[in-house]
Amino acid sequence: MADELDLLRAADPVPADHPRLGDGPLGQRAERLLADLRREPPARRRLRWPGLRPVVRSRPAWAVLAAVAAAVTLSLVVGGTATSPAVAAPRPLVVRADATPVSLDELARRARADAAVGGDALRKGTHVQSWSLAMSEDKPPITLPEERIVRWKPDGSHTELVVATDPTHPGRPVLRDGEDGPRLVEDGHVLSRRSYPRSWSDAPPQSPPPRDATRLRAWLQEAASEPDGLDTGTLLDAVELMLDNWTLGARESAALAELLAGTDGLRPAGRVTDRLGRQGLAYSYEERGLAHLLIMDPRTGAVLGLETTFTRADPRYGVRPGDVMAYSAWMR
Repeated sequence: MADELDLLRAADPVPADHPRLGDGPLGQRAERLLADLRREPPARRRLRWPGLRPVVRSRPAWAVLAAVAAAVTLSLVVGGTATSPAVAAPRPLVVRADATPVSLDELARRARADAAVGGDALRKGTHVQSWSLAMSEDKPPITLPEERIVRWKPDGSHTELVVATDPTHPGRPVLRDGEDGPRLVEDGHVLSRRSYPRSWSDAPPQSPPPRDATRLRAWLQEAASEPDGLDTGTLLDAVELMLDNWTLGARESAALAELLAGTDGLRPAGRVTDRLGRQGLAYSYEERGLAHLLIMDPRTGAVLGLETTFTRADPRYGVRPGDVMAYSAWMR
């Protein structure tokens, strides 16, 4: 037995005295991820499983009927017969073809011009409205709309407020996912209100994003923990991570527009009105059964939103082509 134990100990790639195993305070990124794990419903950030093809399994018809019955019951119990709850999943944004598409190179030029005359300043924190699809193998998918506001204080501490709301259906009850299944809550219902102590982390995404496209790519790569580099899909994920931590100023938006202009596969799609009623330019990218639509301000080049939809069905989770998996709309 001693020989086997010696072999196992020798094979351990991380010795017990390795510095990465030492006790110490959590960094800001670790604190955020831990808070996400504790949050109900689970954090909206999607997981990327490159190359993973789940086993396809059709859902029984009774599951769909049960979901419809549950939605009707929730409506009657929570809102009454005269109230129409916001339980429907959002449809994909409608893109209007542009006779003269605006390239990302042209948009980057506009962004640099806007930054040259001043423009908005960089601010730590975020204000984002999101719609995310909660999926499981034994329940129909449901869309969870919420608004999150993160504000940082001069002493380095910050607060986070998350409320259930859907601006496309103002005043209507909002669907949430609980331990006992879907339930309706009032529009503006506070899901969480947290205060965080001062953070000492100086690594991305806590450090300020650079104003240079080359250095910004390196910053995004480190923030996303992608040591092998960023392809277009992981770059968009990293941009989402950045915007969930920072409200970019004009110079940072210009650097991001310049970075995106050199990205493979991101093409002009046309003009669009986002879910907050703002006019934007849409740029599309498709990968592995997903379609990404990046919405940017036509004058400043600032990112307004990011929508991800399914391009093929997955009966395992009850999703169909065109279903919106996630949508984020960032505000100042």
